[in-house]
Amino acid sequence: MTVIVLIAVPEGLRGHLTRWMVEVNAGVFVGTPSRRVRDRLWQLLTERIRDGQAVMAEPANNEQGWAVRTAGRDRWRPTDFDGLILSARPGK
Repeated sequence: MTVIVLIAVPEGLRGHLTRWMVEVNAGVFVGTPSRRVRDRLWQLLTERIRDGQAVMAEPANNEQGWAVRTAGRDRWRPTDFDGLILSARPGK
């Protein structure tokens, strides 16, 4: 399963994601797209995000069973902490 959260992005991006995923709450999308579709969606998001933010949790072959991608302004960053991926808050 893949989860994408969008914050303050252009309306067209949310509309585009509804072709592949279900919007379960405002800006929260859930689905099971193939890796190829997931990678293409992420590329599209990062190209058109403007001042917004995006976070994607996706299946991964690691101990946690998932990985996180982030894009946009003032984003939390995935950080490896002794093999455990945690989110580091941006410094102000």
